[in-house]
Amino acid sequence: MRWLAVILVASLSWSVWALDLQQAKQQGLIGEQLNGLVGVVRGSGEVNVIANDINRKRLENYQEIARRTGTSLTVVQSRAGQLNIERTAGGHYIQLADGSWRRK
Repeated sequence: MRWLAVILVASLSWSVWALDLQQAKQQGLIGEQLNGLVGVVRGSGEVNVIANDINRKRLENYQEIARRTGTSLTVVQSRAGQLNIERTAGGHYIQLADGSWRRK
């Protein structure tokens, strides 16, 4: 249960670049993936830059959480992915297990 609190605290730090992320999500360019990272649904180089930056920061947070809790990075990412998808607003994209995208 401690890992859940750590993930929630780490997710709050994402608000620094939330405006760019939210705009990209609202425009259907970026969506949440099961691995806790964002993926490009459709877009250009700028969208890829945003996604890569967000994913780099998320991975840093996930690695720190895994280290502090003694959990594998894969488990942390999977749990974060579930939480991110649950919190995804209606109309935004989420990636399904088969790799396809759908609006929530």
